[in-house]
Amino acid sequence: MNPSIARLTQLVPPPSEVREKDWASAEQELGVGLPLDYKELIHTYGGSNWDDYLYVLEPGCPNDNYDLIEWEDQQTEALDGLWEFEKKPRELQDEGTRVIPWATTDNGECLYWLARPGQEPDQWTIMVNEARGERWEHYSTTCTQFLADVLQGELRSTILSSRFPLSTHEFRQLQPV
Repeated sequence: MNPSIARLTQLVPPPSEVREKDWASAEQELGVGLPLDYKELIHTYGGSNWDDYLYVLEPGCPNDNYDLIEWEDQQTEALDGLWEFEKKPRELQDEGTRVIPWATTDNGECLYWLARPGQEPDQWTIMVNEARGERWEHYSTTCTQFLADVLQGELRSTILSSRFPLSTHEFRQLQPV
């Protein structure tokens, strides 16, 4: 088990329902492989809500509002339009660099993988973008390490809500609406 997943399971017991995925189909739709720690996160927790604030996206999520493939399509289109009016963060300046959403918040912040050309998915780092704003943060960590560090109070974002994480963690696996 990935050390970050092990930390998460100590903080928040996983649901009994394990979600199996057709990762080959999801990766084909995205046009890119996905990090192994993320696959293990989805296998363990599925698409999920953490501390009534952060939503982890899942390909083929039972709750269509949090489907990774749909979010990737929507965010790519939205960011392409945004870059016409705003300057890209310096981390996104290199040709072929892209961001792929993996989580969002109830306020509309979005958490992305920073995918650089020639980089393996397990080497992707994290970008956080404020809702309706130009601020971005970059974290040189994986998505599961980011989540575990935030939940344990070891990492603080100036973009994410100051009320996150909660002192007593709450968890919900996303279900059909």
